[in-house]
Amino acid sequence: MIRRREFITLLGGAAAWPVGARAQQAAKLPIVGLLVAGTPSSHGQWFAALVQRLRELGWIEGRTVTIEYRWTEGPDERFAEIAAEFIRLKVNAIVTNATTAALAVKQATAVIPIVFAAAADPVGTGLVASLAQPGGNVTGLSNQATDLAAKRLELLREFVPNLQRLAIMANVSAPIVVLELGEVQAAARTLGIKVVILEIRRAQDIAPAFAAFKGRAEALYVCSDPLVIINRIRINTLALGARLPTMHGFRDYVEAAGLMSYGPNIPHQYRRAADYVDKILRGAKPGDLPVEQPIKFDLVVNLTTAMALGLEIPPTLLARADEVIE
Repeated sequence: MIRRREFITLLGGAAAWPVGARAQQAAKLPIVGLLVAGTPSSHGQWFAALVQRLRELGWIEGRTVTIEYRWTEGPDERFAEIAAEFIRLKVNAIVTNATTAALAVKQATAVIPIVFAAAADPVGTGLVASLAQPGGNVTGLSNQATDLAAKRLELLREFVPNLQRLAIMANVSAPIVVLELGEVQAAARTLGIKVVILEIRRAQDIAPAFAAFKGRAEALYVCSDPLVIINRIRINTLALGARLPTMHGFRDYVEAAGLMSYGPNIPHQYRRAADYVDKILRGAKPGDLPVEQPIKFDLVVNLTTAMALGLEIPPTLLARADEVIE
């Protein structure tokens, strides 16, 4: 697994080349634009996996390919601005991570190939016509986020067997998060669990949301999106302060003191996204490349957080965990 310090090394890999040689080479090299809905801290590790895979495939930054990094630092408003910049740069492919970002880029260009590394419900959101035949200039990997909501809730109930009241944190300005929110609510109804929704739209909404529902829930389900992963440490700190077990979609949240996560192995998906880029740079049309579904799912549990909450990891859950963070 690639660590964040190694990502800095990858980013700086081209720095050893003489400036003049770099400029001369860059003029002849294909360009890949990375539109990252997040920050180097929140998403750098994932994109490092993509860059490393590109290197393995012969696309070495500064030698055989130019990579343009653009970090949105959170605001969705920057998607269109960055897409326009990539169009001006005449990039050969654009890679992005968030469904909303991919939709914004698709709206900006119908010509430049677009690869999404982890989009939720790409057909339902209109990113592609179908998984088997995407059509157009967009393809990539689905993270199957909405389909997993019920499974996550069942796993959370193993930790909290008498769970009756569940808080759900959701960035309701993101359409795909609203879909996941609906899935969680439906699963909760089936299990007879009452829910309270913590609606957020920006980082400043997080602390007031916790204050508003204080004492009204026994666990917290966090719907994943760039806003919450950027603020994952703050969210988990507040959850610990409120004595709330948390369920997340990805390992990075658990690494940041969340209790548990269940979902696709995200670094693996970003490596697969590099395979799409490789094919496109070698002449393949994105519309002819089927969208992949996740094939590797991870259950990750944070033992330190469980102990801080006074919870014991059920032996059956421990036996199924792919990783236990201590």
